[in-house]
Amino acid sequence: MTVQQPVVLAEMPSLSKLYVNAAAQAARRRLLGTHDSVVLPAESHEVRGVTVGVENLTAYQHLIGETASDVLPAGFIHAIAFPLAMSVMNRDDFPLPLLGMIHLRNSVEQRSPLLFTDILDMAARVENLRGHRAGTQVDVVAEVRRAGSGEVHWRGVSTYLAKGVFLPGIDKPTAIPPRADFTAPDPTALWLLGVDTGRAYAAVSGDFNPIHLSVLSAKALGMRRSIAHGMYLASRALADVGPARGDSFTWDVEFEAPVFLPSRVALEIGTEQTGSGAWKQSSFVAWSPRSGRRHFSGTVSAL
Repeated sequence: MTVQQPVVLAEMPSLSKLYVNAAAQAARRRLLGTHDSVVLPAESHEVRGVTVGVENLTAYQHLIGETASDVLPAGFIHAIAFPLAMSVMNRDDFPLPLLGMIHLRNSVEQRSPLLFTDILDMAARVENLRGHRAGTQVDVVAEVRRAGSGEVHWRGVSTYLAKGVFLPGIDKPTAIPPRADFTAPDPTALWLLGVDTGRAYAAVSGDFNPIHLSVLSAKALGMRRSIAHGMYLASRALADVGPARGDSFTWDVEFEAPVFLPSRVALEIGTEQTGSGAWKQSSFVAWSPRSGRRHFSGTVSAL
């Protein structure tokens, strides 16, 4: 895909307006028929000169369990870049319906730390439209730089699935690798997530997707109860890995089953060290202590 000149936005888009527009777009598509384009938007969206409020950062750190610091947590950077990524998926020429997208996995490279005093330039684009056994998936790439710098300090790739959407000319995978059987290990932590967990994370992230806010709003979109934000869960696991990870690392997470609220979530973290005893990698897995079903798993590795 050849990337054209970026679309430079004057300010970070409003997520609430993007969700309203996505609902209107879904209604238009139902009325006018399926949007069958298989071409992704070539332009990236950018916002320059983004600043971070220290009050919002502090509230995020407290909610997730991150140690208070001037360094922006990797999950917080995802949250502040998320509206820009959403704006690309909200374009009329984006071939998949935004509402109902399922977050399958996330991969982040934090190459060097960013501070809350830094002024940031952010860009987002979509790429790698491809088939999935249950629909069509796409990658959303976000990159963050210090203002005026060409160096990418933070890069995130989020993979989303449009379940039940099969675009013409895009084949399903012919071979699906089987998932390994999961046997719950001894947990190292137990999270008690209240019914207000989604609203609390929305307040610090700005992501007021109705499926996370209440039973009524979730049921309106076909869910039996509200579910926890995937990035809340992943970011809390990253915080549980702790400061051993340092300032430069990769962080990968795969989501398997939603966490309905309220809920209890068991977590196990394992750590691998180098021959000299330095931290090398941590792996984490979370599951339901009631059913034994795995919710998500991932790794944090030194760069």
